[in-house]
Amino acid sequence: MTIEELLQQYLQGKRRFWGAALREAELMNVALGGIDLSYGDLRHIRIGKANLSRASLRQTDLSEAILWGTDLSEADLYQAVLREADLTGAKLVQARLDEAVLLKASLGGANLTRAKLAQAMLIHADLRPSSDQRTDLGWADLTRADLSYADLGAATLRHANLTHAKLCRANLSRRSQWGDVVTDLSHACLRHADLSYADLRGAALHEADLRGADLTGTLLEGADLQGATMPDGTVQG
Repeated sequence: MTIEELLQQYLQGKRRFWGAALREAELMNVALGGIDLSYGDLRHIRIGKANLSRASLRQTDLSEAILWGTDLSEADLYQAVLREADLTGAKLVQARLDEAVLLKASLGGANLTRAKLAQAMLIHADLRPSSDQRTDLGWADLTRADLSYADLGAATLRHANLTHAKLCRANLSRRSQWGDVVTDLSHACLRHADLSYADLRGAALHEADLRGADLTGTLLEGADLQGATMPDGTVQG
């Protein structure tokens, strides 16, 4: 199927395009809300600034795709492969990314508010701020997600659920180049999370729940732990 055929059929009301092979195609600035491209091959596709809100991309291969600034609000990306994909500034509010593969993905400045990322793989993912906005993971579900070596400096993770998440050697430190902006983990649930050797210097962790968390070698210099519940159950004054 060609891009022209897909767009024509979409305009005629068709929404399901399961298994579509659109490798290296270009769909910049298009409006394809509600489209179903599940199980497709979209490797290296360029969909920058497009509207894919409520789209279904279940188990779709989007490796090295260009998705910067794309609206993927409420999209279903369950088990999608987004290895080294560029999602800089993308809107992923309430998107489903459970078990998605986001290894080395670029998510700088993306809005992931209330997104579901349970058991997602975000190893070496880049979640630093973009040039004009912070990465927002407020209220996101990151249960058992693997964020080992990920760069989350200056990201917002207020009220995020990071229960049993892997954050080994992740960078969650204060960002001086952003006007000394801190990584915000206030009220986050980090119960039984692996924070071994993670960098949390200057991070905001007030009222965070760290019960059972692994803090082996964790850097906490200057972190705000006011009211946080520590691994042993004690509450910081």
